[in-house]
Amino acid sequence: MTERRSSILYSFPVQLLLTHFKRNQLMILGWLVLLAMVTGNFGKYLGIPYLFLDPEYMDRVNFTSFFIMGLTTAGYAAAFNITSYITEGHRFSFIGALPRPFTKFALNNSILPMVFISVYIFQMVAFQVSNANIGILDLAVNISGFLFGLLSLTALLYTYFFFTQKDIFRYVVCRLDARLKKTVPITKASALRKLDIARKKQERVDNYLDYDFSIKKVGTEKEFYDKQLIVQVFDQNHFNLVVIELTLFLFILLLGIFKDVPAFQIPAAATFMIFLTVFVMIAGAFGYWFGGWSGTAALILFLVMNYLIGIEFFSRRFEAFGLSNKDVPVKYSRQNLVLWSDSVAIKDDKSLTLQQLNNWRAKFKEPPTMVLLCTSGGGKRSTLWSFAALQEADRQTNGQLINHSVLITGASGGLIGASYYRELWYRKNEGQPVDPYAGSYLQDISSDNLNPLIFSLLANDIFSGSRTFKYGGFSYRKDRAFTFEQQLNKITGDLMDKPLGEYRAPELSGKIPMIVLAPTIVNDGRKLYIASRPVSFFPGSSSVFESYDGNKIAGVDFHRMFEGRQPDSLRFLSALRMSATFPYITPNTTLPSDPPLLIMDAGISDNFGVSDAVRFLFVFRDWIQQNTSGALVLSIRDSPKIRETKKLSGQSIVDQITQPISSVYNNFENFQDINSDFLMTQSPTWLKVPVYRVDLEYEASDYVSILGKMDSIRQNSARASLSWRLTNREKRGIIANLKSAKNQKALEKIRTLVGSGSISIEKK
Repeated sequence: MTERRSSILYSFPVQLLLTHFKRNQLMILGWLVLLAMVTGNFGKYLGIPYLFLDPEYMDRVNFTSFFIMGLTTAGYAAAFNITSYITEGHRFSFIGALPRPFTKFALNNSILPMVFISVYIFQMVAFQVSNANIGILDLAVNISGFLFGLLSLTALLYTYFFFTQKDIFRYVVCRLDARLKKTVPITKASALRKLDIARKKQERVDNYLDYDFSIKKVGTEKEFYDKQLIVQVFDQNHFNLVVIELTLFLFILLLGIFKDVPAFQIPAAATFMIFLTVFVMIAGAFGYWFGGWSGTAALILFLVMNYLIGIEFFSRRFEAFGLSNKDVPVKYSRQNLVLWSDSVAIKDDKSLTLQQLNNWRAKFKEPPTMVLLCTSGGGKRSTLWSFAALQEADRQTNGQLINHSVLITGASGGLIGASYYRELWYRKNEGQPVDPYAGSYLQDISSDNLNPLIFSLLANDIFSGSRTFKYGGFSYRKDRAFTFEQQLNKITGDLMDKPLGEYRAPELSGKIPMIVLAPTIVNDGRKLYIASRPVSFFPGSSSVFESYDGNKIAGVDFHRMFEGRQPDSLRFLSALRMSATFPYITPNTTLPSDPPLLIMDAGISDNFGVSDAVRFLFVFRDWIQQNTSGALVLSIRDSPKIRETKKLSGQSIVDQITQPISSVYNNFENFQDINSDFLMTQSPTWLKVPVYRVDLEYEASDYVSILGKMDSIRQNSARASLSWRLTNREKRGIIANLKSAKNQKALEKIRTLVGSGSISIEKK
């Protein structure tokens, strides 16, 4: 028994595994992160596991998408073996005495890759069976795609190594000393260090796994051959490995050139796998060149890069397309903030909006119910929910919901969905062949946005140069911001690719509700109000303490700030992008101001848009009292408003340390709801017509009851993920929420308040 344990312990695969745990923790971490992702233990809330288990390529989950995942998985496994061979091979010098040493090294170094691949396939099958509603044949095709990609690249790489790698029998006539004289000092030092390890610091290995999976003992050749020659064999084989690494980098650069072509936009998980592959290779290069100083060298390089990126010359800005990037930046100062929201500006802007309200009122014989639509943020989940909820509510009222609406506010994905529905509704009522109630639009708006974004992050923002394009007479970089807008433009059929100012006329005529976007200014936390015309009455102070000079201006009006610089030319898709800045994925926008203002997601200040709706009611309260029968604030939320309070139990040390921060994050929506409710409860004191509130909510509990049993990953969280990509199952669950008892009751109340008569819009 002791002999058997010793045989296992000192086998080459086990010793390699122990070596990784002792010296290569970063590479171990890479496999652990991947395992956590595919098992749902990391990134579940953001939908990261589904990127691996249900990969999408060109809007489809099929053989090709799984084939690409197989290719990138094989690439990462090969990078792991290459880096391990470069950094640790000299500790097992006996392998250099064997024919074709690298392929045998890789075979014995496959414990971690095989564990991951086995778990990955198991989770993949389980997810496809329980979530994708596919047949056995389709499942077999998908899995075979993964296996075919995995085996194809593995076979290709190791065929190359099989015919090109050196071994001691083909290289015995060479001399190490002659080569060292021709190398640069750092290479010479690296080789001498390895030679010292090969002579004095060998790991004990008694047996290894051969090609035929038989176990062979390490023979006397490990003592017979000169250690110098064996190290020279390793150095020669490293050239082949460098060829593979350079090929991968060239491949990424090539993909970056064609990143705007859909065929080159590989699944997001595959892009992440490539990123890990590059990271492992860079880590291996540092280990090879700097040895024990690799960590210090990496830290110094990071600090240098961090410093350079902080310098204006090296920093990258993600711009708002349509705004001039050549003029002198607009001065953003306290004095200008006061100027942009002074009484004259507010009076002029209110006058324009009253023109819209009067035109809207002229559509109805009797005083109508004014509708203010508030849509919440929440990535693609919120985009689909807002669009589906508006489509169904408007269908049930025969178009009267949008007909009665004067304002749309909100954040992020919710405003994207609402903007798309408004565009379809407007085009239909202008006589164009558009049916806003068609189910095909649900599929379009829920299409994947993530693949192009993640791929652009790797292929363009990190590795590629800066290609440019022109919009509105100005030149901009084709960066991640451009990619996001192009993908959004694609899934919305080019319908919203227009300057912001083109919406002014139909809004002022009362044909469509006004959309007000309110992203957050990172520099000072104020809101940036973006509409088709100036709306300085939103950020303007409404305090009754006129004698108090400490009133803080709530925000800045976009048109007033950039007056004289053609603010109407801002691309509407750029405005939507600024309001939907997903952390780390969709970049913050930098405005041409002094100091430069960074613009972040509107959800930071108000994820539901209710506070801005209340401000609108307050500003126009006199007109509303005289011309309407009341106001309906319809909130389309991607989360339930009333939820049970969870018990905090089993608080670990980490939980207690992070609780002050995590409690703020976890209750962020509650803080905003409480503030909005307070504002709403005060409305009867200044508005003498009824104000109704209706919520259409996407709720995970309804998702469970409608769609049945959850898979193992979602057993504790049935809610659709917060991401720019949804699985087919998540899409069905979001739409199915409209059938819940709570939402059906809300729809009935909407029909009661706005009616379901025929639409009467004048053609102008």
